[in-house]
Amino acid sequence: MIEREDQGAVAVIRLARESDNAMDVELLEELLRQFRELPGGSSRAAVITGSGGVFSAGVDLGRYLGGGQHYVHNFLPLLNRAFEAVFTCPLPVVAAVNGNAITGGCMLACCADRRLMADGDGRIGVRALRAGLVIPRVPLEVLRFAVGDVIATKLVLGGEIHSPKVAQSLGLVDDVVSADELLSRAVADATRLAEEIPSDTFNVTKGQLHRDAVERIDRYSRDEDLIAQRLWVEHQVDGWVARYVETVADTG
Repeated sequence: MIEREDQGAVAVIRLARESDNAMDVELLEELLRQFRELPGGSSRAAVITGSGGVFSAGVDLGRYLGGGQHYVHNFLPLLNRAFEAVFTCPLPVVAAVNGNAITGGCMLACCADRRLMADGDGRIGVRALRAGLVIPRVPLEVLRFAVGDVIATKLVLGGEIHSPKVAQSLGLVDDVVSADELLSRAVADATRLAEEIPSDTFNVTKGQLHRDAVERIDRYSRDEDLIAQRLWVEHQVDGWVARYVETVADTG
């Protein structure tokens, strides 16, 4: 489900789940575990990437639709905890976006300090609202931090997915590189961040940069996420999400 390979001082954490690395409870539990353990280990930086030519298709909507209310109430808090663990990891984190990164996949990439995307047919963007799903506070703050309020608003309300070059122009990714070079470039960037900046200096500065976003998470998450859970359940029941899934399947 998640594979780890150490390349020197860099931990390469790879999403490796069938169904396009879609996120379910088990994947998020493992992602949370990996990033909670990183700071106490020997690694000095991390790269997060996908497998099979896909970074992540986002939430596993099949599991969500079949899981009922209980699944939603377990999944959403876990999504927040896992994303916050990646976002606040004290080590340098680089995302190697090797293919499609849709909604949750896009926002997971935005948790990283630097994002590289493979040139090619992969697309990245946020379609949560089209599916009828409120974005929880943690991934929303992550997206705002990565691209700023104006672009985040356009991405969320527009619901479009973008080519690598357009994503770079929007600030969703920092650079577009060939697929063959993606992982090596990501590892090199992570190594450079770890070697050229003292770890304590990096950690403190990252905390300073993230402070406003983390404070908003702490301030608003409780109330907003209760609303999000309620609406995720309502649209699970009323058929909105199921119709969205059918539409996406019909259009390929």
